[in-house]
Amino acid sequence: MPVRGIRGATTVERDTPEEILAATRELLTAIVQANRIEPDAIASVLFTTTPDLSADYPAHAARQLGWNAVALLGATEMHVPGGLPRCIRVLLHANTATPPARIKHIYLREARALRPDR
Repeated sequence: MPVRGIRGATTVERDTPEEILAATRELLTAIVQANRIEPDAIASVLFTTTPDLSADYPAHAARQLGWNAVALLGATEMHVPGGLPRCIRVLLHANTATPPARIKHIYLREARALRPDR
C-alpha cells in the first residue's frame, strides 16, 4: 500500500497550551475522518507552527489522541512578512490505497485562506 501525504492547517486565537492542543486535536481528527484513515495506518506526522506559537508542542495533541506509536516531529515555520499568524500546519503520512486526487486536505479556521481552492 502506498504512503500518501495529507496536508492540513488551522489557527488559534492565543498562544496557550489549551488552544494549541484543542485546535491540533480538531485538525487531526478532521483529517483522519475525512480520509477514513485508521490510526495504525499513520506512518508519521510533521507539525510546524509560526514563530508566534510556543506555549506547547502540537505533537502533544497527537499523543492525547492515543497516537503513541506514530513518529512525530515539530518545527517552526520561517517568518514571512504578511504570513498567516498563529498557524499550525500538519503533513500527515498515511498508508492508504486512496489515489492522490481523492485525498482530502483539511484547512480550518483562518487557515482556510491558505488554500481557497480547497
